[in-house]
Amino acid sequence: MSIVVATTSPGFGRHGRLPQLLEETGWEIVRCTDTALQDGGLSQHIGRADFLVAGLVPVSTSTFQGATRLKAVLKHGVGVDSVDIPACTAKGYPVTNTPGANSNAVAELAVGMMFSMARNITYGHMNVISGGWDRKPGTEIGGKVLGIVGLGNIGKLLARKAIALGMTVVASDLYPDKAFIAEYGIEILELDALLARADYVSLHVFGGTGNAALIGTKQLASMKPSACLLNLARGEVVDNDALAEALCGGRLRGAAIDAFVTEPPDISHPLFKLPNVVFTPHSGADSLEALENVGLMVISDIKDFIAGRRPARVLNPEVYDR
Repeated sequence: MSIVVATTSPGFGRHGRLPQLLEETGWEIVRCTDTALQDGGLSQHIGRADFLVAGLVPVSTSTFQGATRLKAVLKHGVGVDSVDIPACTAKGYPVTNTPGANSNAVAELAVGMMFSMARNITYGHMNVISGGWDRKPGTEIGGKVLGIVGLGNIGKLLARKAIALGMTVVASDLYPDKAFIAEYGIEILELDALLARADYVSLHVFGGTGNAALIGTKQLASMKPSACLLNLARGEVVDNDALAEALCGGRLRGAAIDAFVTEPPDISHPLFKLPNVVFTPHSGADSLEALENVGLMVISDIKDFIAGRRPARVLNPEVYDR
């Protein structure tokens, strides 16, 4: 019987060497990515799936209704806030993710967003193609302070890039890597102190209830009026109503947003009418190199499961004690 892999991730297996590698496996890949359906159409195929490669569609107890062959849930990416790991454990399904595989892609987009806001790139583009020629002065990011909230794999890569560009980096992290911060001269601050000092604040924390509205009215009021906020984490980490008010009131210079609570977002929200906000469609991890890296890790883990081995990246090892 052929191995059936159901996926709710649009990018899984489509880039670089992956199409050929998947073809060589002989697995049947079932793509459940119909955006008109709440679960992408997964419920129609879960009954015959051996493995679920999860994108951003939530995975919960209801996901497994009708599943009779499922052996594991593999997150196509790093953040697993959309995966109910206890529910998976209760069903006996190991959960894996792909830490580090797309970190550089996200860090590079953060740098690109800073340049876009600093040099008014989006504004300049729209101005020129509409027949204008407004040479609006920007600022340089060299010499500015970057505050990184969450100094994990992505945060560390961003810190290295920012320092190379002449920025000073401060960070907020519950469990900072002491060797790393010592090597790069990074000062660890409490969140409020970081917000007050930074010219750019870049968010790289997990989503979920613990970080919901981490940046709200109070935190935005702590920031410099000349500062910019970047959210490449999860949509719920920022209170977008409060962000829109701060931007409209001139209490913040700009923002760049890659993640939204609902995707695609409701563009009737006031944020989408503001000229000083840069939007991207949750594409921080979407470089060809990163998508290939993530896919290779997922394929490797599926092969381990098939061979009866325990992948190194299992997030709920207690499932094996059942």
